Amino acid sequence: MAGKGGSDHPFPPPAEQEAAGPLGTKISIPALLPQGPAKKWLEQRRATLRPWGSFADQRRFGRPRDFGELCQRLARNVEHFQSNYVFVFLGLILYCLITSPLLLVALAVFFGACYLIYLRTQQSRLVLFGRELGTAQQYGLAGGVSFPFFWLAGAGSAVFWVLGATLVVIGSHAAFHELESGEADELQMEPV
Repeated sequence: MAGKGGSDHPFPPPAEQEAAGPLGTKISIPALLPQGPAKKWLEQRRATLRPWGSFADQRRFGRPRDFGELCQRLARNVEHFQSNYVFVFLGLILYCLITSPLLLVALAVFFGACYLIYLRTQQSRLVLFGRELGTAQQYGLAGGVSFPFFWLAGAGSAVFWVLGATLVVIGSHAAFHELESGEADELQMEPV
């Protein structure tokens, strides 16, 4: 029995085992990430990510003295921890998807329909009722086909839950996370 590279050994050499996954297939995590502007945006978010230790340091939380300090904290913390907040938002979306199996089924139907449209457009144009459909119309049709599944899965309530939970989590963090001493002095205004 010949293994990789034409040798007679059934297992690849150790160097090839490290690069291969558990089933002998190579897995490249960056290859699984989206390409183009989405990948560039995600890499930019990861580059500006603040350390999670300072993000969640409980000693840095306190009640603001007044409304002015609350507004300063909100503005500065949203700017300072912007990338961390994006990952909190993505984590809440992931939590919502994992805890809602019907929503996963609806997404699978939608992306399956999009994939079938993609395959179909590679072969020939899609003609429906004697009229040729453009790419945007085909994806609209995929959305129309999967809409009942999204409705049954409660996608609308999931979207509003994610938005509400994000506003509460990020808003409370930004309001109660104290500014660093240099940041607080920079924002002080003198009374007139």
